[in-house]
Amino acid sequence: MAMQLGDSGGEDEVVSTINTTPLVDVMLVLLIIFLITIPVVTHTVPVQLPRDTNQPLQTKPQNINISVNKQGDIFWDQQYVPDQQALVKKLEVIAPIQPQPVIEIRGDAGAPYKFIGEVLYACQRVGILKVGFIIKPPSADDSGS
Repeated sequence: MAMQLGDSGGEDEVVSTINTTPLVDVMLVLLIIFLITIPVVTHTVPVQLPRDTNQPLQTKPQNINISVNKQGDIFWDQQYVPDQQALVKKLEVIAPIQPQPVIEIRGDAGAPYKFIGEVLYACQRVGILKVGFIIKPPSADDSGS
């Protein structure tokens, strides 16, 4: 009894392609498992989260408003301050007061940063700890992206 190999017309040839059917079956099973377990993992305690609101701070009477216009002119509560030294002298008077008043800087949108920086530097020199910037709140038209 002899056996012939290779002459039977190609019936016993080796198949060199990968059978992907078992791989697809495994991937579908994993996908179903993930789809079932994701809602369980993301389940949280139902709470009502607070809404984000922005309430503008009311200016207190003890706050000091320093305004700077485009030309670099400084105004202390609407009174013109002639130069940097005069501003420093006014700040030196209020620096030791306890509780220290808040300095609110109202800078013109077109003013160079140099003028605003000079006011900040004067506050720093005399030891003012609380400095804030007053800006125009966004309107309802500006809130859209």
